[in-house]
Amino acid sequence: MQLFQDFLDRSKQLNQTPAATAKLPYHAPKHHYKFIYQGLILPNLPAPLHYLNFIGLLGSLNTAMLRPENVITTSALDTASILCSSSPHMVGQSNHYSIQHDCVFTAEYFQFANKERITGHFPQFHIQREDSELSFDLKITTSSTISYFTKLRMNLAEHWSLLCQCQGSVRYKDQHFQIEQLGSFEFARSIQFPYFAVAFFCYQVINLNHQQQMILLQSRDVLNRILQSRIYLRNANTEQTRVFDGQVQFNIQRVYPKVKTPTGQCMYLPREFEWRYQDEDGTSIHLQAQSRGDFKFGAAAGYVGSFQYQLAINGDQQQGEGGYCEYIDCRALKWQEHDQPEKMPDVVMNPEPFMIKKKK
Repeated sequence: MQLFQDFLDRSKQLNQTPAATAKLPYHAPKHHYKFIYQGLILPNLPAPLHYLNFIGLLGSLNTAMLRPENVITTSALDTASILCSSSPHMVGQSNHYSIQHDCVFTAEYFQFANKERITGHFPQFHIQREDSELSFDLKITTSSTISYFTKLRMNLAEHWSLLCQCQGSVRYKDQHFQIEQLGSFEFARSIQFPYFAVAFFCYQVINLNHQQQMILLQSRDVLNRILQSRIYLRNANTEQTRVFDGQVQFNIQRVYPKVKTPTGQCMYLPREFEWRYQDEDGTSIHLQAQSRGDFKFGAAAGYVGSFQYQLAINGDQQQGEGGYCEYIDCRALKWQEHDQPEKMPDVVMNPEPFMIKKKK
């Protein structure tokens, strides 16, 4: 079963031998790619920002996680949703546009009404936002340090992240900040599958000492089975990445009271949680985290926010105030409220990492 999974999804092999970034796709929705994701994540920013993100969802897929029906005004494939947020309280973090009427896309230019703009090509990009609440003007220099989260055969779908350097300015209301640090520049594309199995997605990013960055990711299907549970440790100095994808445990220890999203989904957001990894060679990773409670809706059908953390990697202790978190949980409440850890598997069980065929 595991062999079939690895055959369908090549991300595990590609993370061991990364391809040249010059061959990476980067484009608007076209032809059979009905869904495009663009992202920039900046964790560990100074207070009160703590983090900054840009998430662009262009087009739509047949899944509640990535297709919030409440924002569709014309059609699902014509809808572009943009989320730009930081830790302080915000009311205008998300905007929704008609691709046909409000946006202009070319090979090196993405314009969303008169508010957000992305220009450039590898390795130089420029991202801007003009808004009375949160504005930024950032120059992005991508590196060759790439992480593949998904890479399906026959180019059916893929999701990758490049370690990048960001420099520029951020304005939150009347406060101005100069930014120069590591970030994550991301892209995903997919054909329109009949049905997606993914119902839970937790994605976190932190910047570490010595120009390192850690990405932690877990996804589950509608039956609560783990599809993927990985930790990526990236080094800007050596341009190397270590991937841990066996026995990576994610445990939620406390949650906030149940919330109901604008899409009608009931969800428990994590208040305290941990990640653990231990291999036979003695490599040990333990992240203990406490949410700041600054969750904002708009990451598709879920939330983004920040957290404080204490991290130990082989005895090296670090701590920070600005971990970045995306959290989407569209599982049935019986799985969300499941409080018996011994019945929640910590190994990959589902044979297919991305999609399943819907039974008639």
